[in-house]
Amino acid sequence: MSGIVLVIAVGVSVASFVAFAIHVMIPGSDTTRSEERLNRLADRRRHQYDSEGNGESFISLLRSEISDQSGLLETLSSKLPAISDYLDQADVKLRPSKLFLLCVTCLVAGVFIGLLSPAPLFLTPILGLTFAGLPIGWIAWKRKKRLEHFGNQLPGALELLSRSLRAGHSLNAGFGLIASETEAPLATEFGRAFEEQNFGIPLDEAIENMANRVPNMDLRFFATAVILQRQTGGDLAEILDKISRLIRERLQILGQIQALTGEGRMSGAVLLALPPVLFVVMLKLNYEYVMTLFRDPLGRNMLIGGLITQLIGALVIKKIITIKV
Repeated sequence: MSGIVLVIAVGVSVASFVAFAIHVMIPGSDTTRSEERLNRLADRRRHQYDSEGNGESFISLLRSEISDQSGLLETLSSKLPAISDYLDQADVKLRPSKLFLLCVTCLVAGVFIGLLSPAPLFLTPILGLTFAGLPIGWIAWKRKKRLEHFGNQLPGALELLSRSLRAGHSLNAGFGLIASETEAPLATEFGRAFEEQNFGIPLDEAIENMANRVPNMDLRFFATAVILQRQTGGDLAEILDKISRLIRERLQILGQIQALTGEGRMSGAVLLALPPVLFVVMLKLNYEYVMTLFRDPLGRNMLIGGLITQLIGALVIKKIITIKV
């Protein structure tokens, strides 16, 4: 029976890897058809959008073209629009459907490894779910690093924008200057806002879109200040200087807090990593001794209790060392 399960697992794993590779690496015919349809739509746009009625027909035509391309995975991912925003914030060029397929592939690979390993069979789903969470964890790590870099770049960008305004440039030109003189990710977001203005989107709306794309509190302060200044008036350069100074002071306090809580964070990491590391070591040294925890009902209850207390301890440690500024 175990041989049949192993053969099925191998077949599913290989098929999933092959399907994922074909789907990601090889462009299908849908891509070519999409490009042809977009070209046809671009050619018809001038003739279809001359009047109000033609504009409505163009919109309906565009909707029909898009609906033809939506597959099962795209339909599922469209129900969760926050996934696309999350990928954009992490600067990962991956569609939600491919992310879902990647997670499924990692899930199958984790189950396959669990079946081949000497670990108990009921640990196989846990290993599969762990592997399935690896792509999401990697994207979350990239998103966190990108947002931190954006926050560190923002004070210098606001000072550059303030000097640009004092030199006589417009706010729109200041956005273009930031996009050309700074590095990603800040240059990417300000450059996108600059391009939106060039395409005819109002400046207030472009700034609001940028604040919605990047979940940064300091950027939200900047967007609110600029929009209010454009409505009520005032010296925008002075406002930007004050916001930049406030952000720098907040980052300085945050750095001091990180230094003071470094010992607590290190202690928490050691305490949380010690039980699983010790479990793996004992599993290698004395397999039968550790397996008693899984075979005996009291041992299984002890394992469940240990996992629950481990999670509670992790939450308590995180609560202690997390200080909002």
